[in-house]
Amino acid sequence: MAPSTRPVYRLRAVLAAVALAAGAVTAPTAALADGVAAPAATSPGWVGRYETRIGDDPATVYYPAGRQSVPVALLLQGANVPGASYDRFAGIVAGFGFAVAVPDHRRAVGPVSGLFPEQLQINTAAAWAEAENSREGSPVAGRLDAGRLVLLGHSFGAAAGLFAVGNTCTVPFCFGPVYRRPASLRAAVFHGAGTAAPGGGTVPIDNSGVPVALVQGGLDGINPPATARATYDGLGSAPKAFVTLTGANHYGLTGTQTPPGALPDPSPQTLPQDKSIDASARWSALFLRASLGDPLAAAYVYGFGDASDDDVTVISQR
Repeated sequence: MAPSTRPVYRLRAVLAAVALAAGAVTAPTAALADGVAAPAATSPGWVGRYETRIGDDPATVYYPAGRQSVPVALLLQGANVPGASYDRFAGIVAGFGFAVAVPDHRRAVGPVSGLFPEQLQINTAAAWAEAENSREGSPVAGRLDAGRLVLLGHSFGAAAGLFAVGNTCTVPFCFGPVYRRPASLRAAVFHGAGTAAPGGGTVPIDNSGVPVALVQGGLDGINPPATARATYDGLGSAPKAFVTLTGANHYGLTGTQTPPGALPDPSPQTLPQDKSIDASARWSALFLRASLGDPLAAAYVYGFGDASDDDVTVISQR
């Protein structure tokens, strides 16, 4: 966001925010496309949570209050980042109208065993959503829209998600059987994401049919901003967005800096942790809502959101 344009855009942002708030008052259950109802996109609401299993993985599911049908969001964790580290982030995203599933996926990658997400988790989550929607006793029975699956990913999980969106089975994120992108996958947001190629550069991703946003810490010392930007440029299709979170490093969306077991970021974060989590979650949720047809969320993501948020700079194609 250029300093010279801030006053003009700030005024526009205030006016747009007033209009958005007015819309929320008159229409508190804004509808997503195809008749999927969800809370208005101005701010997150109350959420519940419960423990379950998705395939063989222990998982926590966060879900919004009410009885409306909600899309399912699968979060693919960073390498050796415990799922509990995303508690605040996942809860905020859920409050915007999603059932957010956060599994702990343990497997071996070569000789090393740990928390390493993989592409096939997406297929497993799609099957789980269908079964969970009809499971007696499930807190979200009858509420999961299994036909609307979205992805969230961080670091290693972001790379796994990008190749999954591209419908390619890529080692070490996929070892077979051949991966096929579920037809229910509608949109994705990835944090600290890069598709670095062995010989240099990045691997382009054919994301046709799946809008993708990359949220990148401006101080990320593990996945440098230049790598993330090159990955964004390699996304083949719009809609897409590149959100830079000023003052955040690689762990701007986790509950603490350097979660237990994770690789430390040598670049310190200057933005308060709660503030970076909240911004990461807000932009993630609103991009997903915009991609599912919410006009209020789209106005924020592609319109006044950048100018009204001092902590971000946004590049997008619609």
